[in-house]
Amino acid sequence: MKEWSLCNKGRRQSPVNLEPQRLLFDPNLRILHIDKHRISGTITNTGHSVIFTADNETSSAYGTPQIPVNLTGGPLSYRYRFHEIHVHYGLHDQFGSEHSVEGYTFPAEARHATAQCFIQIFGYNSQLYANFSDALYRAQGIVGVAILLQLGDLSNPELRMLTDQLERIRYGGDEAPVRRISVRDLLPDTEHYMTYEGSTTAPACYETVTWIVMNKPIYITKQQLHALRRLMQGGPDHPKAPLGNNFRPPQPLLHRPVRTNIDFRNKLEKGGKICATMYKDVHYKGRRGWVMWGKKDNIL
Repeated sequence: MKEWSLCNKGRRQSPVNLEPQRLLFDPNLRILHIDKHRISGTITNTGHSVIFTADNETSSAYGTPQIPVNLTGGPLSYRYRFHEIHVHYGLHDQFGSEHSVEGYTFPAEARHATAQCFIQIFGYNSQLYANFSDALYRAQGIVGVAILLQLGDLSNPELRMLTDQLERIRYGGDEAPVRRISVRDLLPDTEHYMTYEGSTTAPACYETVTWIVMNKPIYITKQQLHALRRLMQGGPDHPKAPLGNNFRPPQPLLHRPVRTNIDFRNKLEKGGKICATMYKDVHYKGRRGWVMWGKKDNIL
């Protein structure tokens, strides 16, 4: 389809393979902030994916208005309003992650581990655009936060609030309410991330997304993963195929910079990989003498 031409011809497509030696340390990257207050919404089996969508702040399903959750800081120049969460996973343990590091699935600090599935948190630029649909194809329109899920004995509590509803959305078109979930508490226990400019990973592949890829996973149990794999694409009369394997393969990076707030200098001192830095020695001569701006000009 013509409107999907970016999926084949676009030059800022996602996901990508993140190569550690090509990461650019940017000391100006800030901590990502997500409002911590809880919101309600609906989890849906769309027949293609599992999506949690927040209730409209003026028409909550529970009868009371809710305050929107905002995403700020990080690499973002604007305020983004949380809109939805997508869940992607493979039907087999070897597959399921979109973003990868050096050809391996995340996390970077345990890069030989196998990813089981991942979630994407999406928000739209509420300072420039009226809603998610309007922002989807507009410049600086969307932020996507990618979080890997790894198998563990204990699940992230907020993730459990979503997976507890999977039996109610087994078939395509099914939906169920989710009450008082904290989007902020879905983040892993780290301030470190990688970021680049890319696209949505489903058609029409709009190149309007600032991606933030968290450097650590959160955890999902084997039981939760099996519950995901029992979901079907079709209805109860014609269930079609299982819902999984709903992810896109890595796309060419094509010279796009991938920045990180991970300072690799300590790793270099310990024999780690070299990573470029955006630290610079910049001196400005003022009336009262020299003023130093920044720190070191070196390669990590």
